[in-house]
Amino acid sequence: MEAGFSRMNDLTVLQASQGLAVYMEKRVRNALERGIVIGHDHRHHSQEFARLTAAAFVQRGFRVWYYNNLVHTPLVPYTVKKLNAAGGVMITASHNPKDDNGYKVYWENACQIIPPHDERIAECILENLEPWTWSLDAVKSHTLIKDPAGKGVIDEYFKEVEALCKYREDNENSKIKFVYTAMHGVGTPFAIRALECFGFDAFEPVLQQITPDPNFPTVAFPNPEEGKGALALAMETADKCNGNIILANDPDADRLAIAEKQSNGKWIIFNGNQIGSILGAAAFEKAITSGSKPEHLAMVASTVSSKFLARMADVEGFTFEESLTGFKWIGNTAMRLEDRGYDVIFSYEEAIGFTVGDIVKDKDGISALAVFSEWATQLYKRGITAYDYLEELYKKYGYFVSENSYFVTEDKTLIAKIFKRIRFGDEPKEDDSKFGYTLGYPETVGGHRVVGVRDLTIGYDSTTPNNKPLLPVSSSSEMITFTLENNTVFTIRTSGTEPKIKYYSELRGESEAQAKIDLHKVVEAIGNELMEYEKNGLQKKKDD
Repeated sequence: MEAGFSRMNDLTVLQASQGLAVYMEKRVRNALERGIVIGHDHRHHSQEFARLTAAAFVQRGFRVWYYNNLVHTPLVPYTVKKLNAAGGVMITASHNPKDDNGYKVYWENACQIIPPHDERIAECILENLEPWTWSLDAVKSHTLIKDPAGKGVIDEYFKEVEALCKYREDNENSKIKFVYTAMHGVGTPFAIRALECFGFDAFEPVLQQITPDPNFPTVAFPNPEEGKGALALAMETADKCNGNIILANDPDADRLAIAEKQSNGKWIIFNGNQIGSILGAAAFEKAITSGSKPEHLAMVASTVSSKFLARMADVEGFTFEESLTGFKWIGNTAMRLEDRGYDVIFSYEEAIGFTVGDIVKDKDGISALAVFSEWATQLYKRGITAYDYLEELYKKYGYFVSENSYFVTEDKTLIAKIFKRIRFGDEPKEDDSKFGYTLGYPETVGGHRVVGVRDLTIGYDSTTPNNKPLLPVSSSSEMITFTLENNTVFTIRTSGTEPKIKYYSELRGESEAQAKIDLHKVVEAIGNELMEYEKNGLQKKKDD
């Protein structure tokens, strides 16, 4: 957040809102009457930005459903769905550093916007740069602005959360001690209520992180995905109170991290793929127990997430589909599957984002928190831990080990240079192809032969008959996936919100130990051979 047309500030928020309002009025039937949902988190200037957004929409004649109080992000798309609104805006920067903020847009289908809406909204913004108003007081008195909490929407949300509960009596008698951290975010009241819906006793809070604080004073990065560093206080609290499981939301509570204490006293922090495997397997088991047939069920995961669910689908007979990275793609993919008659029981991305059931078509760390807690209770009732259950799954479907991280650089020109070298080689040769250069992807990585390359930036896939990818192509970001002959699949891509080159790698093997060794060799090669990180001055993620 700072001055400038490429930064979050009063002017750019107002301009974005004006352009969005104009576009929404053109493209959504009865948009003015149906209205726009607006929510905000606790970050610096979030309330101010939300009020400016509301002011722009009422200036255009929109009904505005404005949450006066702090909300977790999933409540905005839920409200769009429940009130049949024309769209929604959530002011949040999720788990980003304290100086950041963001503007998340949902369409009338309660999913985040995808092309071509994003490009057309951008055009409308450029056509409506002159501020219509600077009023921050409209939310206090304008007749078009109402708080959806007054219509019982939050209560309806928790009724749907409660409907996910399957074993209330066991939950009420559970001996598991849960420890919860909101990571200085907005999640606490929603997490409390979700567990109450499932019949659980109150969790043990991480007191230093339980209330909203936009400065995030106890963590370098307010992202529970960062691991031990972010969860240090939670583990300290759990050790003091003999806690079994740590539940951690990110600041806007759309993500969920999990850690579990083992019999030897050590903590295991599950990564997003491991949580996704547990929740996906649980969703399938519960669906089959309730009488559903595998051929009627479906799950979705992003293309950089584990292939575990794909393997499970092959074995069990349900449908699995990949999507591009991000819940704007995952949610829309799930909706298309539903249109084909499938019951989409679970969706996830490796960045600890999960959708359980049909409450929202977006990641929801609150409903996922309650469902995971209930499933953990069932596992402990069987005499096993969540980690034991994961081991059982791996023995049945194969050991899927992953190693995901990133390199940091602020130099966009350098990033372009790195990806150009990966695509076209050390000495790119111009030609008359649609790519402009002769393709020159590496033939080996880490000594293993490359058997497949999919480049969703330029639109190339070596594994399809016409060399065209099945997933959508976008030249606005870098994303290349390699498949190696040793069953490793890894993707390298740029981040849409952070100065990072991310990589996601996975290997399915017969044993966990050997798979980890083999995969780490490939990961080292990603840094040394593809990124040339030392030569290019890239910074590795700091170890916890």
